[in-house]
Amino acid sequence: MNPQYPYGTDNSDSFSYREKHAHRHDVLERIVEAAAGFLLATLAFRFLFSLLGANPENGFASFIYSFTSPFVSPFYDLFNYDHPSLGVATFEGYTLVAMAVYGLGAAGLTRLISITRY
Repeated sequence: MNPQYPYGTDNSDSFSYREKHAHRHDVLERIVEAAAGFLLATLAFRFLFSLLGANPENGFASFIYSFTSPFVSPFYDLFNYDHPSLGVATFEGYTLVAMAVYGLGAAGLTRLISITRY
């Protein structure tokens, strides 16, 4: 073994270039999936909180509403009707659309990353 290269220089001791490249793509896919999963989970909480009429003054509900507000704002005026509500419960259809758009976008991005792997 060469002292300059303590881990060896042949491919049997280390990842080959292709395996290192594929590993980077796997890590990138996992990061995209984790970020999308977190976003979709917070959007689902927002939808459930508005549907069940959660108190927006509550700390957790306030965090969910403020965090997800930039993500649902492009879809606010998507439908021509006011938010259907029954008492304090509100049906936010635009939140469901946002969940579908971001979920499909994340799935497409992970597919694109896996296509460029090879």
